[in-house]
Amino acid sequence: MITLGRVVGTVIALVGGIAGMTGVAIGLLALRSARSAVEDCLDMLGRRCAGGGMVDVKAIRDVAVFRYDALAEMTGRLSFSVALINGLGDGIVLTSINGRTETRTYVRPVRGGRGIQPLSPEEEQAVRAARLGIGPDVVPQAHWH
Repeated sequence: MITLGRVVGTVIALVGGIAGMTGVAIGLLALRSARSAVEDCLDMLGRRCAGGGMVDVKAIRDVAVFRYDALAEMTGRLSFSVALINGLGDGIVLTSINGRTETRTYVRPVRGGRGIQPLSPEEEQAVRAARLGIGPDVVPQAHWH
């Protein structure tokens, strides 16, 4: 014997399954559209390069240096993060933490304007400044924090 509860449960399961499949389909269409837009942009940039515009999106073009006091023992903004980014937002952030007795240097990769690994706030400011073309020497801004 089929009960009302079983019928309602089946209907809810079917509606949920259809809603889930619809969400997946919409997501796939959005992904296809985004990939198409990226390909169109890259094609356009490629045509500009071929047309004598001399735009090389893989060449380093955005540079910013963010200086700061990383350690209480050292003042004078001797520590720094340098962002070297190309037209696609890919590149590196080179960070040097300077103390009285030692210096530590780190390099973190950047893809699409974001760190592949978590970036420190100072590294993020250097990348943001490079992408905005503020650069080479960045003065800390209160609204960046």
